[in-house]
Amino acid sequence: MTHNRPIRIGVQVAPQHATYEKIRDTVAELEQLGVDIVFNWDHFYPLTGEKDGAHFESWTMLAAIAEQTTRVQFGALVNCNSYRNANLQADMARTIDHISAKGTGVGRFIFGTGAGWFERDYEEYGYEFGTPGTRIKALADALPTIKKRWTKLNPPPTRDLPILIGGGGEKKTLRIVAEHADIWHSFSDPETLERKLGILAEHGEAVGRDTSEIEISCELRRFGVKEADELVALGASMFTVGLSGPDYDLASTRDWLRWRDAQNR
Repeated sequence: MTHNRPIRIGVQVAPQHATYEKIRDTVAELEQLGVDIVFNWDHFYPLTGEKDGAHFESWTMLAAIAEQTTRVQFGALVNCNSYRNANLQADMARTIDHISAKGTGVGRFIFGTGAGWFERDYEEYGYEFGTPGTRIKALADALPTIKKRWTKLNPPPTRDLPILIGGGGEKKTLRIVAEHADIWHSFSDPETLERKLGILAEHGEAVGRDTSEIEISCELRRFGVKEADELVALGASMFTVGLSGPDYDLASTRDWLRWRDAQNR
């Protein structure tokens, strides 16, 4: 696969084991460093470390990020579709997009979403966990509703909100990606990505979509420059770095930004 997209670096600031002040300061520093996108995640409890450690909610924080930043794009990596009514998700996304459009009229919000998987969130907050199949079906059902609601809202979103879908399931998730996603995010290594891109293209043919339109996003946590270069060669152009509190060490982010800049020369 070939593409003409610039390489972009997104940093996921996991909202765990840190004060809100530290999270806010980290977002500000990331924007100053020149990252392209800042993400959080949509959970109610830490995913690593002390399981009852400090943790903050995703969407309320995204509205604050919209207000505090001026350049960087942002969103959840990823929203859990199960936790909020589809029409409400659409309205929240539209509102946050407008908050982020100050001074330009064009918002910076990325609607990242997925089917959900963290059972404790569901049990503690009273959502039905179901099965992977029921959660993926719920996502497939929600996306048309979300997109329809965006056409009805007054005022509408500032632009066509980019939809990022996370997940690598080959039969169901990649079909939803082919139908709805502007960006597909996965944890694929190069060999896996090559196979899944072929499957994604088949789903695209089935639904009448040229999947080369979809931006390919990969998590860098396990990889070095060699693997990242191989992912670029396969067509990936967005790369995410995951950081956790309490300290949010930005050393790896600085390294990946230098790599990005060399790629984009």
